[in-house]
Amino acid sequence: MPAQKVNEQTAGELGINREEYQRIREILGRTPNFTELSIYSVMWSEHASYKNSIKWLKTLPRKGKYLLAEAGEENAGLVDIGNDLVCAFKIESHNHPCAIEPYQGAATGVGGINRDIFTMGARPIAQLNSLRFGEIHLDRTQWLMRGVVQGIGDYGNSFGVPVVGGEVYFDPCYRTNILVNAMSVGILKKGEMISATARGKGNPVYIVGSLTGKDGIHGATFASADITENSAEDLPSVQVGDPFQEKLLLEATLELNRTGAVVGMQDMGAAGIICSTSEMSARGKCGMRIDLDRVPLRQEDMEPFEVLLSESQERMLVVVKKGREKEVEAIFDKWDLSCEIIGEVIPEDRLIFSWHGKPVADVPASSLVLGGGAPVYERETREPAYIKEYRKFSIDNVPEPDNLNEVAYALVRNPNIASKQWVYHQYDTMVRTNNLSTNFPCDAGLVNIKGTRTALALTVDCNARYVHADPYIGAQIAVAEAARNIVCSGGEPMAITNCLNFGNPYNPEVYWQFVQAVKGMGKACKKFETPVTGGNVSFYNQSVIDGKEVPVHPTPTIGMLGLLREKNNQMTMAFKSKGHMIFLLGKSQNDISSSEYLVSWHKMTQSPPPHFDLDFEHRLQQVVKKLIAYSLVMSAHDISEGGLFIALLECGMPRSLGFDITTDAEIRKDAFLFGEAQSRVVVSVAPTRETEFIDFMLKEDFPFSALGHVTKGEIRVDDISFGFVCDMKKFYDTTLEKYLEDPVS
Repeated sequence: MPAQKVNEQTAGELGINREEYQRIREILGRTPNFTELSIYSVMWSEHASYKNSIKWLKTLPRKGKYLLAEAGEENAGLVDIGNDLVCAFKIESHNHPCAIEPYQGAATGVGGINRDIFTMGARPIAQLNSLRFGEIHLDRTQWLMRGVVQGIGDYGNSFGVPVVGGEVYFDPCYRTNILVNAMSVGILKKGEMISATARGKGNPVYIVGSLTGKDGIHGATFASADITENSAEDLPSVQVGDPFQEKLLLEATLELNRTGAVVGMQDMGAAGIICSTSEMSARGKCGMRIDLDRVPLRQEDMEPFEVLLSESQERMLVVVKKGREKEVEAIFDKWDLSCEIIGEVIPEDRLIFSWHGKPVADVPASSLVLGGGAPVYERETREPAYIKEYRKFSIDNVPEPDNLNEVAYALVRNPNIASKQWVYHQYDTMVRTNNLSTNFPCDAGLVNIKGTRTALALTVDCNARYVHADPYIGAQIAVAEAARNIVCSGGEPMAITNCLNFGNPYNPEVYWQFVQAVKGMGKACKKFETPVTGGNVSFYNQSVIDGKEVPVHPTPTIGMLGLLREKNNQMTMAFKSKGHMIFLLGKSQNDISSSEYLVSWHKMTQSPPPHFDLDFEHRLQQVVKKLIAYSLVMSAHDISEGGLFIALLECGMPRSLGFDITTDAEIRKDAFLFGEAQSRVVVSVAPTRETEFIDFMLKEDFPFSALGHVTKGEIRVDDISFGFVCDMKKFYDTTLEKYLEDPVS
């Protein structure tokens, strides 16, 4: 080994604590050199090892009748969707890179999640994203948002995969540390999956795709530390993406898969070569001998540890069957992509890295990975004091406004409620011509599976304000809303992937939030029979501002996959015709807790989550499924941010239709119109089916009430005019644009 002196101080600078450093010495039976210490630094970082979260992640439901791989077994979740097809899907964060360099951070986040899909042999067919920023009026927020949206759009549009859904929220807690969660979904034939596993003594190990540079070195470690006022100094940790190179890599990979020459393949994302070599080896209970000097470089002055840890994009590690080398190389030569043998599989549990014939690192593969030698911790928990304060909230202490019309217009202009078309108009939503929800808006994104009668239903959901108010209930609501969106679109929920965004796990209050959210998520997933297929955990999402740590709201983003078994049963949210009857499924509640109305109008941020009952929610969704299957409703739309009024407005805007409704005398009008009590759905019914609808609901013995009817365009509440849908739509459509359209830029 080269004589590179390291000590505890060196380890500390690389994010390794004293106990971990001693453990590394015990594993190796000696003092590690700098390259080896760097290996453990990235592989034992929170971003790669989940050392502070894995205990609780294992409590989530991981088995289901449609699952073909359990969480953690492969690069992404695998779900049987019928017709001899399999869906691969996953969501991941790219928060810290985006907070420093939003354009490249977002672009490479999209690139990385798509590679996770096609390295399994699946062609990506849809993308979604969940974005969170600080206050929209701030110059920095606008700069970050422009960069993130452009990065997602430029990379996804060039790569050729449509964005079919997403969400955007604004809150002061994300002012510095924004959240950017990207989800990718792909399709492959059953039996054609590529496993991320190495095996077979002497099988060659290839690095394929782009050349390796210095971008992204120690990026996994960077993602496992707090964002501070000096984080811009870590700019070299942000990778640079090339979507056109990735497109070539996709096609070459799928062609390679058809040859049968592939043993295993894995994307090089966080931690680069060391991550791919160690994880693939550990899965196959083997090792690798790698010559780092054979890695094609685009910079001449790279050190061995830099080659090993580089996070340059559009690269993959491929193990192929010995004797098939010429066949493999011919495919990558055809697509004009680099393809070099850099080593071979060995039967021992060792990763041996050399540089021009000299050894630079020798470590056990199993010691680096989750479930092997990587440390597992359970941190201290403490319920935050604010939780008890939030529970003291009473609606009786909130004055009801005299002019609810003004409230309605204010909510329409609320950035968390207003149209996000400024965002999605920058995305190509129709590439591949399989998006069923572009012209027929519904609660979930619907993707046509060509050649079948089925379609995928996809959504990402999380109201972090609810989770902050009560992580256990808030996480249940996130899962429930995702399932509700799929059901209201005509689909059946099947499985989830999650992106768990939290603050510093060493903060007992943050760790309490994490544990409670995982418990709540697990309970809801079991109820809806939507097992967790994978995802990622992103800790350290907080800022150090003026010496004070400010964690983001706990944000467990749920990416849910559903299936329309008959795509002709697609249900949209849009009212269809004047005179159709409007009904509310579920119960109105005297509740304005954690609503956009309470926060933005009354400036009250301390309240519990809105009313929610998991069993009642499950019953609601079963009723909605039947109503759609029996063709008893013309539209269906769930009630979420902004309450009933905003839900009705969203139903009316696609066809410029209004509504005339009567409020419930037993419920405060502001709560009836703007409260966000859960488990409620608005449906419209044709007059010819009204009797059948009512008979069905009575038979189901499920609460429902008549709200009113669809109008030609006017909005009336209790015989008072609130104006016209077309006028509200102008505010709804242009709110974000007014903040973000900068003629100078």
